[in-house]
Amino acid sequence: MARKYSSGEVRAWLRKHQELYAKFRRLDDLAQRSRSEIRAASSKITAGSSAKLLENIQVDELSRHKKGIRVKSLHDAGFHTIADIIRANPMQISSINGISPEGAKEIKNIAVSIAQTAQKGEKIRLSADDKNPASTALVTAICKYKRLLPAIKTVESFRAYYDSALAKAVSDAKPASGGLRWAFSSSAKKEAADAACADLDQILSDANLAPVNEALNVLRAQYGYVSPKDAWDDFSRDSISYVNILETIDPDKVGSGEDIYGLPEDLAESVASVELDLTGLRCSLRRYQEWGVKYAVAQRRILLGDEMGLGKTVQAIAVMVHLRNGGATHFAVVCPASVLTNWCREIEKHSDLGVVRVHGNGKNAALQKWLSEGGVAVTTYETTSIFELDNSFRITMLTVDEAHYIKNPSAQRTVNVKQLCAHADRLLFMTGTALENKVEEMAVLIDILNSGVAKTIQPLLSLSSAPQFREAVAPVYYRRKREDVLTELPELIESCEWCDLLPNEKKIYREAIAEQNFMAARRVSWHVDNLEDSSKAKRLLEIVDDACEQDRKVLIFSFFLDTVGKIAAMLGDSCLEPITGSVSPARRQEIIDEFDKAPAGSALIAQIQSGGTGLNIQSASVVIMCEPQLKPSIENQAISRAYRMGQSRSVLVYRLLCDDTIDERIMEILKQKQKEFDAFADESNAADETLELDKATIASIMKAEQQAQAASDDQPAPTQ
Repeated sequence: MARKYSSGEVRAWLRKHQELYAKFRRLDDLAQRSRSEIRAASSKITAGSSAKLLENIQVDELSRHKKGIRVKSLHDAGFHTIADIIRANPMQISSINGISPEGAKEIKNIAVSIAQTAQKGEKIRLSADDKNPASTALVTAICKYKRLLPAIKTVESFRAYYDSALAKAVSDAKPASGGLRWAFSSSAKKEAADAACADLDQILSDANLAPVNEALNVLRAQYGYVSPKDAWDDFSRDSISYVNILETIDPDKVGSGEDIYGLPEDLAESVASVELDLTGLRCSLRRYQEWGVKYAVAQRRILLGDEMGLGKTVQAIAVMVHLRNGGATHFAVVCPASVLTNWCREIEKHSDLGVVRVHGNGKNAALQKWLSEGGVAVTTYETTSIFELDNSFRITMLTVDEAHYIKNPSAQRTVNVKQLCAHADRLLFMTGTALENKVEEMAVLIDILNSGVAKTIQPLLSLSSAPQFREAVAPVYYRRKREDVLTELPELIESCEWCDLLPNEKKIYREAIAEQNFMAARRVSWHVDNLEDSSKAKRLLEIVDDACEQDRKVLIFSFFLDTVGKIAAMLGDSCLEPITGSVSPARRQEIIDEFDKAPAGSALIAQIQSGGTGLNIQSASVVIMCEPQLKPSIENQAISRAYRMGQSRSVLVYRLLCDDTIDERIMEILKQKQKEFDAFADESNAADETLELDKATIASIMKAEQQAQAASDDQPAPTQ
């Protein structure tokens, strides 16, 4: 049988294969060493933090693990904490009167066990504000591994596609690599060898290996020494990728360490079995986010209630990408007008899905384009009225953001959205507002998603915090809290900045109190004509100056439009265009983009009702509240604009307050109300509404303030 390829050609292909896989092995070795370096650096951090914890655990804890340990003898010998035991060797412990060598070993082993448990529970918080040697070593190790990733992914892609075929081709082609081998091979082996040579020619072609060689060449140029400064700079730009890498390599060091996140075991098994195809997703998912995507895919019609800042939008986009990769064509998102632009930008940024904005003057034409071409139609609650679809038309998945907007069954927007739901094969409702303590609203939403589950929970509505209720809603409702899954977030440091009223602002404030003008009194210190006479303005300028010195950017929130205008004028060029109720959602996003690119020391000021929700502003790490709000969730939502996934620095929150004014009285009452409602551990909407200051409380505040002002002047309190 005539041979199609010369033995020289075959030997060249076999050498090429050997050289290629030798490069792969070197890359594997590099990756393994890099991962080990990350694990060692992370363990050093948790060992250090757990060592501090052991300093506060008394040796009395030993007796809980084994009775009969001579704890008093240990105390008498100077061993007061578990840390003291860890530092000692068994011989030192056995030298204590009454403790045998065997007893000393047992004491040491128990202490080591306690230390290991403590270290396992420790979580890592990386912050660009705490560049200590241990965290620097970890960030640098992750940066080095991050440089390996493009090559690792390229090689993994090549091997996933060609490994088995290449191994078979190499084996079958060997008879063609030499004259004697060929001569003594059977006709069947010769035919197989010729076919294998053709496969080698194709698989190992220069064109086919170009992406692999390019990735390996780039790796050679970039991998190696990484300066701590370069690593920290990269971390500040993209902290999420660092946490993702750490979570992948050393999962116990970040997040909750739990895979099922509170789901019943049988449901968790069903979710875990989902295999995702996220080709076309342009971002990495955190482990808890990937689990949320799997949950949505497995359960089909769900209410995702993850707390603010956990990336519900990205999870929704990932579900759509997975379904698109399975052949789906039409998706729709219904959201408030304030976040319409943000949704469009997030889809374009994080995926290759097509986006059709169905809103504004061209909404009808946009709707027709989506109907004919597919993609993701992003629209508002108000615009859903134009979606008149044929009975046969199907939407693969309808996402409803801020789903509590349709809690009222008789509202027109609820009717419109429910009509759209009838055309959807899958539903993804989203809300960051906890619904456990507004179960009637939850029941309305769940009834749209799954009427069977809605009927099941009806008898349990009074038991919304009980395990049986949570288990009953688990097939439909899923919520994770920030402190449970974002354990790596830097610190949130809150402080009250008390200011003393200056003479002019004190005079104006007293007039407001005398007139019982609550809204004027709330403007205390900002109600002066010239902010040079404002004690709060002076402190705000100091905070902004300090932020500039620390290379930070500042978010400023006020309820009052005139306060926003005065502060913007005072800050001048360092302040971007304010975000107020009159600024369109599209322009709001443009302002935030400008703020992201602005230098340190820049400030963005917003009315808290307009800029406190639906916007992601991680480039700011200082938040200033110009006056106390009447509802705690308003402040919490505003702070969450900066304190969310992706924040690389500690977030400093300053509340500007004036001493001996209603600022103080509002803070006291809200603090007391918060204590009363601590039972609502999830900061539920029901608790929050009750926490809001009502008219009676406001009247009592004003009356008390009048009496206080009169008493300070030794005048009789005015009667009402």
